[in-house]
Amino acid sequence: MPAMPESSAGAVDALVPNDYDTFGEAYAAETENSLLNAYYTRPAILDLAGDVAGRKVLDAGCGSGPLFADLRERGAVVAGFDASTTMVELSRRRLGDDADLRVADLGGPLPYPDGEFDDVVASLVLHYLEDWTAPLAELRRVLRPGGRLIVAVNHPIIRKMADPGADYFATAQWSSEHTFDGRKAVLSYWHRPLHAMTDAFTAAGFRTAVISEPHPAPAARELFADELAKFPSGAFLCFLFFVLEAV
Repeated sequence: MPAMPESSAGAVDALVPNDYDTFGEAYAAETENSLLNAYYTRPAILDLAGDVAGRKVLDAGCGSGPLFADLRERGAVVAGFDASTTMVELSRRRLGDDADLRVADLGGPLPYPDGEFDDVVASLVLHYLEDWTAPLAELRRVLRPGGRLIVAVNHPIIRKMADPGADYFATAQWSSEHTFDGRKAVLSYWHRPLHAMTDAFTAAGFRTAVISEPHPAPAARELFADELAKFPSGAFLCFLFFVLEAV
């Protein structure tokens, strides 16, 4: 099943969780054209963003820059940041020296003025954080009134799928082992139930406009026929997507 990790927490205790400075290059190589990233998450974000021509967009947690590149190609004026210097360097190689890229941590103050952006995209970033209060406040701060925050996070059901005995209603950390381009890595996430997500968005000054559980891009059906054969509808549970409006 595309959504599930290879194994549960504790399998590779020697590895530092979420250490993208160490495994970032392997992660980028593995996910560049993967089902979950290239044919599911990025197309879903772009569909939710719609026409971005001329809009100022911040790619929060830009990784190696594929979403930044797609938004820029669609006419957006894009800036991006990531906490990993490795990922920012990979983005710079992809996007060029003139791209507005910075090393910054979503857990702290962001290096942008108030109301700088029309849209912020935060794709597969927030689920690494225990407390969303300060990060959401910063993302709201850099958005103009009426601007949009477009979010993709782990679907809250995934925790129960990985560990049926887990408490769905508890905000709790869990980890999984992955292999990216032949390199072992551990990703550590914070599970929170759906109501905790929407409550956090509301408290930060956002109105939830869209909650989406999208299908993958149409090309995925042929390219990943074996993986998708078990899903007759073409959809599977993996990430949950939101469009939030700054009020």
